[in-house]
Amino acid sequence: MHAATPTITAASGHDGSGIDGNVYTHVVDAARDAPAWLDGLVSVFSTYGLVLFAVLMLIGWWQARTRDARQAVKALAAPVLTVIAFAVSTVLKQAVHENRPCQSLHVITVEACQAPGDWSFPSNHATLAAAAAVALWSVSARLGVIAAVLASAMAVSRVWVGAHYPHDVLAGLAVGALVALSLAPLVSRNARTVAGLFGRTRLRPLIAS
Repeated sequence: MHAATPTITAASGHDGSGIDGNVYTHVVDAARDAPAWLDGLVSVFSTYGLVLFAVLMLIGWWQARTRDARQAVKALAAPVLTVIAFAVSTVLKQAVHENRPCQSLHVITVEACQAPGDWSFPSNHATLAAAAAVALWSVSARLGVIAAVLASAMAVSRVWVGAHYPHDVLAGLAVGALVALSLAPLVSRNARTVAGLFGRTRLRPLIAS
């Protein structure tokens, strides 16, 4: 089932439709014409797909703690890096104030249009997904590849359901990846020290089986 044409008035923010509004319109038109089951599947993934990254982080940590304490520390740091990336994305949202595309273009979207003041740039979902993928890659290349594919799918899904312009999700992917990439070396350099500290406390089971 598709959402009705949005009637929400845009807030006093910027209109980003001049960047890639035509691409956005083509995507949401394709979603409107797609089978209801496909829209439902994409909508569920778009809303709840971030849980999959949490599952991958849990798997990465569980595997790492049976192999190497330093890798286990990196795995424990993955959600921390992801949260930091989310904080950066949120600050950018408040600085840019870009209205949601459904508010500016008044198109039919799979999901209901967000309320005014719920800014669009960058996409928090894409930011979280990209940061998680980069953080996981430093723990396990296999999990990193899986997470990267899921991050790409998450970015596409956010446009498909009408929540973001393409440039919103691309910016979100860039923010998440850059934050995680910039912090990952710091984690790696201090992993041995942190592992040693954990090893002398009751937290040792977090880094060793």
